[in-house]
Amino acid sequence: MGNRLSVMSSDLNGFEGLHQAVQGSHVDVMQLGRGRLRGTLSHIGIGDFSLSVGSFNLGVRTQRTSSDEKLIVGMLLSAEDRVSHFAFDMRPADVLVIPPAVEHDGIFHGASSYAALRFDLADVATMFAGEARLSDPVTWLEKNRYRADPAIMPVTTGRLQQIVSCLAQHQDSLTEASADFWKRAIVDCITATIFQSLPADEHGTLPAALRLVHNVEDYLAAAESRPVHVSELCAAFRVSRRGLHRAFHDVFGIGPVTFLRHKRLCAIRNALRASSPGKTTVSATALQQGFVELGRFSQYYRALFGEYPSETLGLRAAGSPPLH
Repeated sequence: MGNRLSVMSSDLNGFEGLHQAVQGSHVDVMQLGRGRLRGTLSHIGIGDFSLSVGSFNLGVRTQRTSSDEKLIVGMLLSAEDRVSHFAFDMRPADVLVIPPAVEHDGIFHGASSYAALRFDLADVATMFAGEARLSDPVTWLEKNRYRADPAIMPVTTGRLQQIVSCLAQHQDSLTEASADFWKRAIVDCITATIFQSLPADEHGTLPAALRLVHNVEDYLAAAESRPVHVSELCAAFRVSRRGLHRAFHDVFGIGPVTFLRHKRLCAIRNALRASSPGKTTVSATALQQGFVELGRFSQYYRALFGEYPSETLGLRAAGSPPLH
């Protein structure tokens, strides 16, 4: 099946709309707060992958029956009052694991927003390849709550909401290759809290790091201009994120995320230099390469190349101001 992107959004006008709070699952909902429940609900689909994002203004109780055979990994994005799932008190950016065929009980005491992934348990082997613990389906058979590091909380929740907003606006312009990158970026946002709680890897050696880095560079060369997410590399080479980071830092002095960003910036520069203002735009080229914040992208670009991307494209020569 292709990886074309689809986004469906709707306004909530009553608690009944939350029965489909997670795409593909039926959730029983009881309203707790007084007044008219309002909110929004979005479902993002990329191939068989789905993400649900919702927000509402009143307290509710939610219950999922044990007939659902899918694994749900959810993140609390915001909450004005207490939120509890099972016996876990939740804070923004905390991640909740709801195993297949397990009844779930959640209580939101006030306005809240959330994001949730729903997928087959068998998919974790490829989704988290390289992470021995997370790629084992047994790990996901127990309900769990992962507490977020306060330092990454605003970055994680903020970036996820930016990605969702951007994809909703540009769903018709993304290629399948770019859609796959954004799928991995979404998973990365929701599971960042889980990764930061994993134990450290053992240290390796520089020759092993060089071999891994060279293999990664061959992989990137084969991908040509397609954006490659760090989780794709971990899956391809069966290496953990910490192991990949250590190898790149040992060889280049920078981590794989920075290295991949530089690769994508170089791909954008090549595309801009090969085109003209009438045939493409900076924003469209940046989006295809996985940049959602155009202001930050422009800063990255100028820091690396000493000029704004619009200057590379030639817009400035035509009298338009640079993108920054």
